[in-house]
Amino acid sequence: MIKLYYNGDIITMKSKNDKPSAIVTQDDEIIYVGDYEAARNIYREAEFVNLEGKTIMPGFIDPHSHFFQTAQSINMCDLSEAISFTDIVDILSSYKEEHKEAKIIFASGYDHNFLKEQMHPDKAVLDSVSMTIPIYISHVSGHMGVANSALLKMAGITDETKDPEGGRFGRYNDGKLNGYIEEIPALMQILAPAMEFIKTDMPSQIKKAQQLYFKYGVTTVQEGAASKQAAIGLATLARNRLIDIDIVTYIMDEDYAETASLMKDYTLGNYVNHIKIGGSKIILDGSPQGKSAWLSKPYKNEKEYCGYASHDLDYVVNACMKAIKGKYQILAHCNGDAASEQFIQAYLEAMKKEGTDNGIRPVMIHCQTVRDDQLDRMADIRMIPSIFVGHIYFWGDVHKKNLGINRAERISPVKSALDRGLIYNFHQDTPVTKPDMLHSVWCAVNRITRNGDLLGKDQCIDAYDALKGITINAAYEYNEENIKGTLETGKKADMVILSDNPLKINPVEIKNIQVVTTIKNGKVVFN
Repeated sequence: MIKLYYNGDIITMKSKNDKPSAIVTQDDEIIYVGDYEAARNIYREAEFVNLEGKTIMPGFIDPHSHFFQTAQSINMCDLSEAISFTDIVDILSSYKEEHKEAKIIFASGYDHNFLKEQMHPDKAVLDSVSMTIPIYISHVSGHMGVANSALLKMAGITDETKDPEGGRFGRYNDGKLNGYIEEIPALMQILAPAMEFIKTDMPSQIKKAQQLYFKYGVTTVQEGAASKQAAIGLATLARNRLIDIDIVTYIMDEDYAETASLMKDYTLGNYVNHIKIGGSKIILDGSPQGKSAWLSKPYKNEKEYCGYASHDLDYVVNACMKAIKGKYQILAHCNGDAASEQFIQAYLEAMKKEGTDNGIRPVMIHCQTVRDDQLDRMADIRMIPSIFVGHIYFWGDVHKKNLGINRAERISPVKSALDRGLIYNFHQDTPVTKPDMLHSVWCAVNRITRNGDLLGKDQCIDAYDALKGITINAAYEYNEENIKGTLETGKKADMVILSDNPLKINPVEIKNIQVVTTIKNGKVVFN
């Protein structure tokens, strides 16, 4: 089917000065971008779509989130509105009452930074909800959480259990467990035994997760930390034609070789039923708002504590070497500048040992405290900064408290990356925050915190450069800049129609722009 879109603003993202008056698609491909009068004469039989003054632009591309985890958690108990321990208890109790059949309760979304108590709850708080049903509540960052006594018992975690490398179990002053768990190695000891008791309907939950992304204009997503089970699960769902959104899957480094060998239908970098393998993922530290990100200098008001590493340098070098040898991309979670340094050093060493980088486009995920000297070296090796720019709004005020004003003003240093010619992009780390791409654009342009403070004026960029971070630059991360990211003849008909033009509206209003319609492969998927 041929469709001709007209009577609205068209942002092609090919050039800031590119201002066509019509765009024509045929099935899943853009076949014309140019003058409306000419298009009307050429495509007389087309379906004419009157934009009525709205704005059409390329569909948004998510360069880092956790699609499978989003689907898994979409029916979980939601603690995002909790502002006190009492709220947490009340919400969990209501959920327990509504789900009497539940053998375990998982909840997500609390943030100790915004609780009245200004601290994490402990197992005693959760025990007041149930002493028999295992309960786990996940911090909004996903890097920490709290278990009740029943879940600790199920997992076999006792007061004598030692902290694993790269994680820890919280304890009271007497050394006994308080239920707090921090970072992946510790979290997996708690969560792995509980997984079989979680009731899921993944086909239904995948559809809900897709619609969540489509609602925000996203047409390509990432599964950014897939276990073997998650990667194969997505492939199975795709084989049954249950997936309509493009998903780029990055498999955890320790699972990559085995998982890739099991997914024989998938050649690296090619979609099969909307799924493709992008490469591997490593996690090098925690979260700055949770004070587990690995910094080169201590947190504010700490004498020595700088957070900590998830892995030693040899592990990271080996992971980078495997990626270069295998010619697949590697993503590294780096919030603290010490973690950023470890990744850069490891990648440089791996390049030296292999004698090449095979053009794999390595990606530093989050980049919250990455320094200018590190950005310089990232430019030298063409390392992509994928920036969680929403930190400015969601936790900017917390970063001032945890990092001090000088470091806080440089979180998400987009302008520094732009000035160095780095091909940056923006992500929301969903389900940590909603996949609201336009909110990220607003953050990059305005850098306003929850409290309404301007944080790091020197790092503000203009709206067009910010839009690159969710379109053509994000496409580049996936080696898809030739098929996605701009409105050009021959590219995919992945598009979004907006209520207003982000290049014309008052910049402080960008976050209020509504996604009116999302179009994937030429078909309307959200309206």
